[in-house]
Amino acid sequence: MIEIRDLTFRYEKKSAPVLDELSLSLETGKIGVLLGRNGSGKSTLLKVLLGLLKAEKGEVLADSENFFALSPREKAKRIAYVPQELNFGALSVYETVLLGRISRFGLFPGPEDDAAVRNALAMTGLAGFEQRDAGRLSGGEKQKVAIARALAQEANLLLFDEPTGNLDIANERAFLDTVKRLVSEKNITVLAVLHDLNRALSFGDRFFFMKEGRIAFSGGEELFTPELIYEIFDTRVRTETVDGQKIILEV
Repeated sequence: MIEIRDLTFRYEKKSAPVLDELSLSLETGKIGVLLGRNGSGKSTLLKVLLGLLKAEKGEVLADSENFFALSPREKAKRIAYVPQELNFGALSVYETVLLGRISRFGLFPGPEDDAAVRNALAMTGLAGFEQRDAGRLSGGEKQKVAIARALAQEANLLLFDEPTGNLDIANERAFLDTVKRLVSEKNITVLAVLHDLNRALSFGDRFFFMKEGRIAFSGGEELFTPELIYEIFDTRVRTETVDGQKIILEV
């Protein structure tokens, strides 16, 4: 389980907080989705969790362990990140995924690292892609490489920041389905930033609606009401149920 308690962050000492005593909890093996308008603090929260930004106050507990007290190497063993923009450079798929293992080996990778990479490639449907140029893959294939790298890292928390923003509909669905399957099989935890409410509904287990640097609402599918969505996004919508799945439609 990950627990965030009273997290506060501001970019400048006298400026208004971007994260304002934010608290949330997410069970192990669940997918949490952060939702909210631009500027509500979603991406900033991920950067604080990654250690790219330092919180003014508050704490993050990962399985009851103080996350901020861990060394960078130990953090890298526990948390992996899949960004929206992917730039792999002039590396093969195998080399790119192996980068996820850096925190676990010294000067040179060993047999266990090779096994972890090949297992991650197999789980993401990339077996046989080892020597392909990662930078020349399609958008959907690059996202699979990013997931494989995170899996090879053997972290128990995966962070996603709008990971499907550059994908077409087919690759977006395939990407989210792959993540859901891996969460179930590996019992890992995911915290993702998404903008599409319908994708969020089909993807997440728990939802965190952010407003002005705080979690304004948290819970399950029941949160997706026209009233709540209007309060968060200032947008009129209606909801329908199609084949047992709630969908959000603009009015």
